[in-house]
Amino acid sequence: MTLVIMAAGIGSRFGGLKQVEEFGDNGEFILDYSIYDAIKVGFNKVVFIIKEENYNLFKNTIGKRIENKIKTYYAFQKNNNLPSNFKNRIKPLGTGHAILSCKDIVKEDFLVINADDFYGEDAFKVASKFLKKKHNNNCMAMVGYKVINTLTENGSVKRGICEQKNNKLTKITESSVKKQSEKIICTSLSDNSIFLVDKNTLVSMNMFIFTPLIFSILEKDIIKFFEENKTNTKNSEFLIPDVIYKNINNNNINVEILKTTAKWHGITYKKDKEKVLQALKNLIEKGKYPNKLWE
Repeated sequence: MTLVIMAAGIGSRFGGLKQVEEFGDNGEFILDYSIYDAIKVGFNKVVFIIKEENYNLFKNTIGKRIENKIKTYYAFQKNNNLPSNFKNRIKPLGTGHAILSCKDIVKEDFLVINADDFYGEDAFKVASKFLKKKHNNNCMAMVGYKVINTLTENGSVKRGICEQKNNKLTKITESSVKKQSEKIICTSLSDNSIFLVDKNTLVSMNMFIFTPLIFSILEKDIIKFFEENKTNTKNSEFLIPDVIYKNINNNNINVEILKTTAKWHGITYKKDKEKVLQALKNLIEKGKYPNKLWE
């Protein structure tokens, strides 16, 4: 089973390369804990999607720690293969483009996650269970979190608010989400509309299970994306939730929602780090993780 980790983001709100912030007593990153949880439930291949200039940094830290535990590969998300009017772009093009960059390495069904989010053991358990079953090529899945389990007190976070029917995803609304008093307030990123959701509403944390069909879908859709954003080359993003929503509507794919009880931990803001450190310390004290993760 293959785990794909998107790690090419620059962490603008955090203020640096948050994928390589140390959180364990022995230099572990957040993604170390994701890989540990994945191996525990049967994953045997990991692919890092990174910027090419960060290759040595990744290989000499996380790669060095895990290469004898799991098959390890690297894919580079580059901007030099974009149309000429996008060539001067600095930040990555988005999660859809990131996943497309690993198509030559991944030929099987796979789970994709963000590098800087702590997903929790239960999330990998439900994903593993789904992957071990046989599915049609157009049958994919998303691990859904209760929104209350994904918030930070330090500001808003970007979440995909999910709508479903018969446990199948019908819509994702990418939104800025924050808890204010007892209310959970969402602002749609597409039209700035504001709406409230219940604390148990399911959200996407970019934890998806895909079949290889996703690569041909992305190759077609990115061409349309370039056409539609000819004059918005600096900030437009080719995002995987947008691709999924569009292809659900066109009946090209169906996406099953896998519910998890896991609690997210992450570092959207610098102030989040102390909370994440304490959360990991508590999990280590409870015996969920060894203090020295890879020994």
